[in-house]
Amino acid sequence: MENKLAMTMLMVVAVAVAAGGRVEAAFYKVGDAVGWTILGSPNYTAWAVSKTFLFRDTIVFEYNKKFHNVLEVSKADYKACNPGSPIATYTTGNDSIMLKRRGHHFFICGIPGHCSAGQKVDIRIAKLAVASAPAAAPVPATASDSNSSTGGTGAAVAARNPAAAPRPSGAAAATAAHQGLAFVLSLAALICFDLVLLH
Repeated sequence: MENKLAMTMLMVVAVAVAAGGRVEAAFYKVGDAVGWTILGSPNYTAWAVSKTFLFRDTIVFEYNKKFHNVLEVSKADYKACNPGSPIATYTTGNDSIMLKRRGHHFFICGIPGHCSAGQKVDIRIAKLAVASAPAAAPVPATASDSNSSTGGTGAAVAARNPAAAPRPSGAAAATAAHQGLAFVLSLAALICFDLVLLH
């Protein structure tokens, strides 16, 4: 019995460490405070490399829909800045996209000249990266949202699901991750303490 309990505790700690200490999926605003734009020449490659994206995380594109859009594209279209055959098109100005597969997710702005000016991002999820589901999963914006009777605004998505509003990324997300890891490690320590007392 003690061996099973110790093995369970070890597995809990291993899963927490493998998930980077995260307890639930995270939300990332693309470009952080800058958002999705060409103004100021943001470096989306550096932004993406500075993050650890996991399966079921959500990326949020915030932009002025009069001047920008978001196209999910193939690797070849990403490299060529070709907006001609997108996998998905987002036009609300506040698009939440849940990452539902591992590997690379390629996004560009389809407005002529924007992609070649650097408005493109490659979001990569490592093959073994995983996060548990959030308490209330967000409703991702879809191409059909932009044609809905509500006008497909981010507010309409939030009205259908208030949990769709992005949580802060960066320091606040890191603090939450550290708190989750601290909780798991504290629980593991208590289990170990109980095992010692049973002897």
